[in-house]
Amino acid sequence: MAVPQQSAAGRTVAVVVTGSMLSVLDMTIVNVALRRLTEVFHAPIATVQWATTAYTLALAAVIPTAAWAMARIGAKRTYLIALALFTVGSLLAACAWDITGLIAFRALQGLGGGLLMPVGMAMVMRAADRSGLGRAMALMGLPVLVGPVAGPVLGGWLLDTVSWRWMFLVNLPVGLLALALTWRLLPPDAAGDRKPAAPKLDLPGLLMLSPGLALLLFGLAGDRTMWLPAAGGALLIAAWTRRSLTIRHPLLDLRLLRERTFAASTATLALFTCGYFGSMLLAPVYWQQVRGQSAMTAGLLGAPVALAVGVSMQIASRRIDTVPPGRLIPPGVALGALGMALTALQVGEPGVPAWRVVAAAMMMGAGSGMVLMPTMTTAARHLPKDRVAAASTMLSINSQLWASIGTALISVVLNTASTGPAGFRTAYTVAAGTLALALIPAALLTRRR
Repeated sequence: MAVPQQSAAGRTVAVVVTGSMLSVLDMTIVNVALRRLTEVFHAPIATVQWATTAYTLALAAVIPTAAWAMARIGAKRTYLIALALFTVGSLLAACAWDITGLIAFRALQGLGGGLLMPVGMAMVMRAADRSGLGRAMALMGLPVLVGPVAGPVLGGWLLDTVSWRWMFLVNLPVGLLALALTWRLLPPDAAGDRKPAAPKLDLPGLLMLSPGLALLLFGLAGDRTMWLPAAGGALLIAAWTRRSLTIRHPLLDLRLLRERTFAASTATLALFTCGYFGSMLLAPVYWQQVRGQSAMTAGLLGAPVALAVGVSMQIASRRIDTVPPGRLIPPGVALGALGMALTALQVGEPGVPAWRVVAAAMMMGAGSGMVLMPTMTTAARHLPKDRVAAASTMLSINSQLWASIGTALISVVLNTASTGPAGFRTAYTVAAGTLALALIPAALLTRRR
């Protein structure tokens, strides 16, 4: 007997939310532990930072294979492999005996983490009814609500009361639960299992795009002396782009960008992601460096902003099923840019009350929740199901790449601007301008149902 579509969609969302929670919690927990790891392994912060960089590079290298893997072995099998890699990588990272081992095991986690988002998104888009896709995507956004709030607090508590190893050990029960749910709840047909005529892997394209993304992100994550890897990565991506537009079965189908809604959504996400994720490094540094707060306090002051993002995302993702994207997403972009600009004004004033900075940042968060998941829903809603895997992979690459570009941009601005509150005002102003630029492609989204 066939599983009803709504039931299948609910099961798929439950699986994907559990897997996404695994990834989001891990990233937010590890970010608060870098300084402690320098003490544990007696290594400089520049070396310990590779525990994060290795994860990001592995993630960037494996994302381009997601669409091919789903076509070749099925989305369910691919998702199981991703969860297994992430869970095993977490166990090994908890057992790391030196910083080199930790970096290697974080890379293994990245190989799994890089597949979780595009494959999970593709499974939800395939299983959900198109008229209710926004509601399904809203549930996918739950980790965004929980992770940034719970991660820093849980990470700080584990570091202070137990051991740094528990930052990775806490992934094991969640990973095993996600594996069990995936195996039990997703039948092969609902997971989009193997296609009889899956195309061969575009190996030359993979050897251009994966190293190109890794080199570009590596160069962007470093200082200004790392321009050579970034330039090499950009050249490889350019060569891959040219190849993809001329062969019959490319690694990723860039012809999707000929569809106006998908292209406008992708451009909106690129600019908004650049400004939003680029600005995320500013608040913790501002609270600790300028305001003299502890790391735990800085994390708690960020919790209201994360809640604003999550609540707004839940409401807006459901509204996108009934409201034209051109009437919801551009106001969200404008609200996010305004909140970021007000944050710039607040942090530039010495001694400003903390609640004013948090309130301005919450306005930015509310706008961000109106943009991120609703725009992804808009991008894929009208695509045929056989192109969903390619679309979800492109959206994942787009988010990862532009988040890294934004982080590099804001880091350079902060490092070159004047010290103190004025430097943070400049950095937040640049982020606000980047968000405002997203209004241009957002204006191309339809205002009709």
